[in-house]
Amino acid sequence: MIGHVSIGASIYHLLSYVLEDKKELSEEKKLALAASDHLQHSERAEVLEYNKCFGNKYELTEQFKDVSKLSSRIEKTMLHLSLRLAPGEQLTKAQLTDMGRACAKAFGVADHQYICVLHKDTKEQHIHVAANRVGFDGKVATDSNSYKRMAELCRKLEKQCGLQQVLSPRKFLSATDRQLPRHDSRKEKLKADIQQTLKQTSSYPAFEKQMKGLGYKILKGRGISFVDDKKVKFKGSEVGFSLTKIERILSLQQQLDAKRASQKNERLDDSATRTNNFKSAKSQQFNHETSFESVEKQITGLLGQLLTPEYTSDYRDPELIRQPKKKRKPGMRH
Repeated sequence: MIGHVSIGASIYHLLSYVLEDKKELSEEKKLALAASDHLQHSERAEVLEYNKCFGNKYELTEQFKDVSKLSSRIEKTMLHLSLRLAPGEQLTKAQLTDMGRACAKAFGVADHQYICVLHKDTKEQHIHVAANRVGFDGKVATDSNSYKRMAELCRKLEKQCGLQQVLSPRKFLSATDRQLPRHDSRKEKLKADIQQTLKQTSSYPAFEKQMKGLGYKILKGRGISFVDDKKVKFKGSEVGFSLTKIERILSLQQQLDAKRASQKNERLDDSATRTNNFKSAKSQQFNHETSFESVEKQITGLLGQLLTPEYTSDYRDPELIRQPKKKRKPGMRH
């Protein structure tokens, strides 16, 4: 069994993902895939359990939002858990529901709002748990040591259900898939590609065209996401380049290009003036160049700062890091 855990800020998008079919597939494509692989691509999601919530994605989103407001100290209020069985293994819906409950309990959201959903569009059975990290008491479920907890949970469930013990998730991948970069390697590659492209472009259309040339699909809305050639999706903010930051960098690049073009024109004008008044033209040229170099230095400095991504792979929400309290010695007064 392979487990996955992540947190996010968008309630609606997570609920949409677990409750709906893949958006990139048309109805014709779903039918064609179903005929070829004998899987269920249309209406792929079946809700196994609603816990302290109910309704469709819109109703669920409003309910989750209302409870999320009980805590103002975190932005990423959604917890996404998934479990995928090894090839050839099969469990009943009741067993899968119990697994979903075990997941919720292991991550401290058993009494929170969550839904457990079975997806039927893959050969291996797999479930998703979309949970609110904020409880009805306003307390937030921590995500510390999440990968370790998920690994321990998988090993425990494998023993309980008599499943194969997957000591390494990559064990059940094909030989080709094993050669693919790991998740973090993909992030590093995307980060480097964005960084290099931003250095070479000064407009959003040019940036998007060059990123597409590198094999990425761009999803732009309020934010920006990148999908690589293996359909792995990352938000720009995950690698330190949010849409706001990208637009800011491109704006500065445009300013720098405009300044350089202006400087070039001024040099041409100065050259023409120099034939009439050499000393005056030379003094004017020096002042222009000094002014340009000062502005160029400022813009280049800002660009350098912005092109350094904020992403770090070991990021932890500072709000979730509790400082240990110092123990008072006996007899000490307040």
